[in-house]
This record gives sequence, structure tokens and C-alpha cells, in this order.
Amino acid sequence: MKKSDKNNGERADIYAHITDKIVATLDEGVRPWLQPWSAKHLSGRVSRPLRHNGEPYSGINVLLLWSECMARGFSSSTWMTFRQALELGARVRKGETCSMVVYANRISKIETDGEGREVERDIPFLKAYTVFNVEQIDGLPKSYAVPSEDDTVRPVDRIAHADAFFAATGALIRHGGDKAFYAPAPDYIQMPPIESFRDVESYYATLAHEEIHWAGAPHRLNRDLSRYTKDRSERAREELIAELGAAFLAADLGIVPEMEPRPDHASYLASWLSVLESDKRFIVQAAAHAQRAVGYLHALQPHDEAA
Repeated sequence: MKKSDKNNGERADIYAHITDKIVATLDEGVRPWLQPWSAKHLSGRVSRPLRHNGEPYSGINVLLLWSECMARGFSSSTWMTFRQALELGARVRKGETCSMVVYANRISKIETDGEGREVERDIPFLKAYTVFNVEQIDGLPKSYAVPSEDDTVRPVDRIAHADAFFAATGALIRHGGDKAFYAPAPDYIQMPPIESFRDVESYYATLAHEEIHWAGAPHRLNRDLSRYTKDRSERAREELIAELGAAFLAADLGIVPEMEPRPDHASYLASWLSVLESDKRFIVQAAAHAQRAVGYLHALQPHDEAA
């Protein structure tokens, strides 16, 4: 076997592993990007998974590590490699198993074009490595201790910093009716009144979903929304991007919505499964699009420090 064929196989296996993990949870009717919000021990302090230095993970790694926290009952959102633990004077406990995360990279490949000339092409790929949750590690400094649930207090009124965040994006948001949607042609977001939501957190999570759609407009990130209303598969793809982006953004803003799916989400489960099973790379691509949209919204903030 050629080395390039072996590398292609390893890269395909990583995409397949990630997609199969997501599909398995969707098959059970569960959206893995919402799982942390149903966990009692995470109530009030949901955040993105963090590296050992406090830097948040992004993209597909958010889903992978949220899923690991839920499946294995971890309360802490902080992860590190075996070597990073050693460098801190700590040690992974015997018998603990690792979790997979990935990073994107590129390799250059020389190919021959249609005119017989050699051209260099960059090929993106994923590389996997392993990490451990800090709850699997003994001897860490006190700064890595898991906070008590009593250390957090949930807001009960409008969330001022979330209002400020969405106002700073400049999106035109109209209120009224009983449906939430983004209208591309007139370029506005329609939201039901905040009082009609089960809780204020669900209002902001829904608004985050629509702002991810808004960020994809042609004069912003230029995600192709032209076939949204005509192609069920394309609509499912865009809705998955908005779902992931809303989950990432809600975590950045510290918003903890209740586990109450929107009425239209049940109809997307079958479509998401179909898309993911036919395209093993799409969940990674969707997470990347979602991350880009979240980054775009953060960049519109006057003094934003979120990752």
C-alpha cells in the first residue's frame, strides 16, 4: 500500500468515526449538541470545552467533548493531554481511557493539470490526538478544581449581556407572531415575544439560531442559502449549521436553555441522519461553518474577548 493511500484511509476513518458517533445519538432521537444542557451537574455553568490553558475548543471538538462529558459523567469542561498533565506535576490515573479530539491541517500535493503542467494543490485533512478530562487526573493544581453547583446562580429576568451581544450584531429583529425565522430577501429576523417562551434562556438560544442563518447571507459569510426552500436536503444542512452555531454561541454567552426542541426540529432528525450517513464529512464541515458564523458575530462586538 502506498503511503498516500494509507494516509487517505486514516483521514477517512477519522471523518467516519466522528460522523458515526453523531449518527448514533441522532438515531436515539437526541441532539448531542444539546445534551449538556440537560445535565443537572452542568446547570448554570455550561461552557465550551477548554484546553489546559483555558483556551476554548472550537468546531467539531466542541461536540466531541460535550458528548464525552455526557457519556462519562464529567462535570469539568477542562481537558489536557497526558504530557500536559505530567508537565503540571500531575498524572493520569491508571486505567483511565482517553477521548479523541482533532485538528485541521493541510498537505501539499503535486498534480498534473489538463495541460500537462505540474501544479501544487493544498489538501485539507484532520489529525486526531487524545486528551483526558481533569477529573481523570490526580495531583493537578487547585486552579483545576471542579466548581461546586452552589457557586452559580441562574438569572430569572432578561439577560443583559445577551441583549447587548445581539444588539451589537446590527441584525434587524422584529417581534410578533408565533414563529421564529430569518427572512433572506428583506434581511430580517422574526421572533415571537420573549414572554411566549418557556424561559428567557430558550428565547436567546432561538435568537442565536436565527442569527447564525443571518450571518450566512450573501453580503456576510455568503453561505449558499438559495436552495433552502426548494431542496429538503439543503434545508437540513443549513438547519444543522444553525443548530450547531446556536449551541456554540449559547455556551459562549453562558445561556442554559431548557431541553425543549422547537416544533420544526423533529422533522429534521430524519433528514440529518440521511445527510450524515451519505456524507461522512458533512458534520465536520457543518461545525466549521457554524464556528465561522459564531466568529463573525463575535467580531461585530465592540470589545469582545470570547473565542
